[in-house]
Amino acid sequence: MAVMPVVLVPVGVDEAALDACLGALEAATPPGTPVWLADDAQAGPRGCALIERWMQRTRLKAEYTRRARPVGEVAHLDEALRACGDLDVVVLPSDTVPLPGWLERMGESLAADGAIATATPWCNAGEAAAWPRIGEIGPIPDERERLARAAAGMPPLHPELPAACAHAVLLRGAARRRAGGLDTASYGSWYAALIDLSLRLAGLGWRNVLCERAFVVRAREGVAADGDMDRLAARWPDWHARLAQFLMGDPLRAARERLAARFAEVGPLPPQRELFEDGAPVVADSA
Repeated sequence: MAVMPVVLVPVGVDEAALDACLGALEAATPPGTPVWLADDAQAGPRGCALIERWMQRTRLKAEYTRRARPVGEVAHLDEALRACGDLDVVVLPSDTVPLPGWLERMGESLAADGAIATATPWCNAGEAAAWPRIGEIGPIPDERERLARAAAGMPPLHPELPAACAHAVLLRGAARRRAGGLDTASYGSWYAALIDLSLRLAGLGWRNVLCERAFVVRAREGVAADGDMDRLAARWPDWHARLAQFLMGDPLRAARERLAARFAEVGPLPPQRELFEDGAPVVADSA
């Protein structure tokens, strides 16, 4: 990637999850990547102290902002996204754990096709982008680095999703601005506002795709605020039917099976890997 996207982390109230997210972000993301921790007055004293310690030692180009009073999830995210202008932005909730190579692979997806507006990675709790089973919350995967290496070897086909998923998404800045950003008046959750944005982008001719070479872990699926799904159904009457058809038809089955096969085939990390000059992972298969 010529220019790294901004990683926008909306800070939540779960301090243990935030700690795990920041640790994984540090380990799995290239040094110097711009990261914005945006706090809608959610973090408590322990969370703020955790962020302060992380900011002091991170190799990432990190900034932290905190509102004096909360304005709400969607309004806060829209404010942050607008501040990023035309820059490409990954929204990464603070209760997720990105696996190694995640950002590079997602950026490659956006660069592969100028019509792609959103790129969503696999997730064990990713609904339409869920692995190993579509539409199910899978257990937190063991051997995460092995899973990351398996995903990195997937062919970059970028299959279509019915909408981007809230566990992590890379948004093309120009497309987001053309679509008008998030609808802060209609939705109370990022989960629903992202679906609405994805459908508007699709209506303008953009694509919402799976980045099958990246993986982000999460313990739960996204949650809609009260009334959000009714508003989605009113604006997009065919949405629920389209999503149900996607889940039942399972067009990503072959991709999920291929990832499972690659995970079974990749070899364990070599012992004393620091002795290798490039630190490159070893893969047992030749695919």
